[in-house]
Amino acid sequence: MSELPFDPAAIRLLAAILGETGLTEIEIAEQDRRIRIKRTPAPVAMLAQAAAPGVAPSPPPATREVQAAAPDDFAKHPGAVLSPMVGIAYLAPEPGAANFVTVGQTVEAGQTLLLIEAMKTFNQIKAPKAGTVSRILVAAGAPVEFGEPLLILA
Repeated sequence: MSELPFDPAAIRLLAAILGETGLTEIEIAEQDRRIRIKRTPAPVAMLAQAAAPGVAPSPPPATREVQAAAPDDFAKHPGAVLSPMVGIAYLAPEPGAANFVTVGQTVEAGQTLLLIEAMKTFNQIKAPKAGTVSRILVAAGAPVEFGEPLLILA
C-alpha cells in the first residue's frame, strides 16, 4: 500500500478550517501535488446559527422563530426584501454596533437595512420602499443565497 502524499495532520487542519469558516471546499497545490477537501453544506437552519469571526451570534428572537418556516413562504411575500447576491449577511455596520434596523422600526425608501459581504466587499442592502420591519429572516454572520428573503417590510 502506498503512503499518503500529504501529512494526515495537514488534512485534518484543512478540514478544521472548512468547519471554522463555513467554506464548503478548499484546495491547495504544491509543486506537482494537489489536495482538495470538500464537504456538503449544513442544512439552512444550522447555517443561520453560524457566526462569522468577530461578529456576536445574537440574532433577535424573531429570527429564531422564522427559521422553522419554509423560506419559500417568505420569498413570495409582497414585502420581502430578497438578497441580490450570494454572501454573508451583517445586520450591523461593525461588531458591537447597533443593528441597522430592528423589528418594528419604520424605514424610509433607500435606507440601509443590512450589509452583504461578497468577495471582500460590503454591499449595502437598501429598503426598496418605505415601511415597517415586521421580520428579520437572517442572522448576523449567516451565509445568504441569491434571491433568499432577508427581511419583511410591511
